[in-house]
This record gives sequence, structure tokens and C-alpha cells, in this order.
Amino acid sequence: MDAFFADTAALLSADFVQQAIVASALLGLLSGVITPLIVLRQMSFSVHATSELALMGAAAALLFGLNVGLGAVAGAIVAAIVLALLGMRGQQDSAIGVVMSFGLGLSVLFLHLYPGNSSTAMSLLTGQVVGISAASTWLLTAVTVVVVGAVVLLWRPLLFASADPVMAQAAGLPVRTLSIAFAVLVGLASAQGVQIVGALLVMAMLITPGAAAVQITSSPLRAVLWAVLFAEIAAVGGLILSLAPGLPVSVMVTSLSFAIYLICRAIGAARSRRATRDEVAAAKHTGGSVCFPETSSPPSTQ
Repeated sequence: MDAFFADTAALLSADFVQQAIVASALLGLLSGVITPLIVLRQMSFSVHATSELALMGAAAALLFGLNVGLGAVAGAIVAAIVLALLGMRGQQDSAIGVVMSFGLGLSVLFLHLYPGNSSTAMSLLTGQVVGISAASTWLLTAVTVVVVGAVVLLWRPLLFASADPVMAQAAGLPVRTLSIAFAVLVGLASAQGVQIVGALLVMAMLITPGAAAVQITSSPLRAVLWAVLFAEIAAVGGLILSLAPGLPVSVMVTSLSFAIYLICRAIGAARSRRATRDEVAAAKHTGGSVCFPETSSPPSTQ
């Protein structure tokens, strides 16, 4: 254990590790802000498809000698727009499956044709935050500012359209435009996640923190705060824990995310049982009956 702390402290003083920590913290903020809305809109499968096309864009950029980060962003944005448009016509699951398989096939082709180091190509699948460049860090910073700013500006209409799209459309909100805009934001976040945790595990950052947060709170704003905290713990904590043993960062990130989700799930279950006991006790005290609603009301926009 002493060797673990000594090795970790020594590695933390390295410039490339400090840059990786900054990148991980930015990804934690980026994913934490957007993941509760992804969970609310039930877009988990769509996020996976978007990450596959981000991988396609990154692999194409790698093959043709272009910036990998920009290639991932371009692929993810195109995927997000296509998925948003196809989803409006129904059969969203099949559309996502078709787009995802097409993108994955092209990714395999581009990686196969890449003549360079195979470890560079493999890092697109599993992530390599310790090797992230200064240019990629600045791109991640810019994307984080854009996505967080857009979510803050569009928070109330996005939340309304996510919780009850029918009522939002009846109220005059441009639901389709909001869906496309949010899909683009998800694409930007997915593209950055590919470089940190890889295309195969990007859902650990864009789904798990939000899924954990909604287990312990029903407030959308509190869910965002909890999701940011969980994402930061998973991203930064996973990086730090992986330094001394030399394990892949993505393994520790996904493990921490899963552990946090299990803890929050247990807390949510305990609260639900306690609330049920309180309702039963109150009903016995008043001589009334307990009524359990079949559906829960949509979250407040406050």
C-alpha cells in the first residue's frame, strides 16, 4: 500500500498526468451536466450509436492524417442529426441499430487500413487519456463550454420537452428543433468521451452518473449536481487509481461508475421502503387506505 501511494504521488507530478487530470475533470463536468437529460429522454441506445459514429469519424481522421478529435466531433454530430431526424418518423430503435452497425462497419474498415501503430488505433476503442494532446484538451475545453452553456440557456424548454413532449408541443415549444439541438450536444459529448474512455465504454460517463443520480433525488437540478459529482469521482478518481498499478483508465472509470450506481440504487430502494412503511403507518393511524399511483408525475422545471 505504501508503494501504491508513493508511485501515485510520483506520477501525479508528471506534466502529462496533470494534463490528463484536467481532461478527466472537464469530461466529468461535460457528461454530468447532460446525462440526467439523456436518462430522462431514454436515449441510452442512441448514445451508444452516436459513440460508434464518433469512432468512425475519429478512425477516418486517423487514416487520413487529420485531427482525431475534430474527426470524432464531425462523426458524432452527423450521427446525432441523422438519429434525431430518423427518430421523428417512428421506428427509432431500428433506425439506431441500422446507423450504429453502418458506423461500426466503417470504423473497422478505417482501422484496418490504418498503416500506423496499432495501439493508436486501439486507443479509440478503449480510450487513452494519459496520451491526450494539448490540442485535444483545448478542444475538450471548448466543447465543454459550448455544451454546458447551451444546457444552461435551454434548460427549462429542454426539461419540459424531455419530460412531456406532447404537452411541450401543445404549449408552442419547437420540440423537433430542441430534439435535434440536444442530439447535437449529445454528439459533442460522445465525441469527447471517445478520447477519454473509448467508444466501447463511453456510456459509463454519459449514462451511469445520471442513472445513479435519479435513484436518490427527484429534483432535476439536484440530479444534475449529483451527476456532475459522480462523473467527476469516476473520471478523475478512475485516472488516479489506475496510475500506480498501470491498469487501463477506462477499467477504473467504469468500475467506479458501476459502484456508485449500485450504492445509489441501494439508497433509493431503502428510501422507497421507508416511505411505504410511513404511508402504511399513517393510513393505520387515520383509519384510511394507502393509494399507490400507477405513474409518477413529470419532474418540476424548478
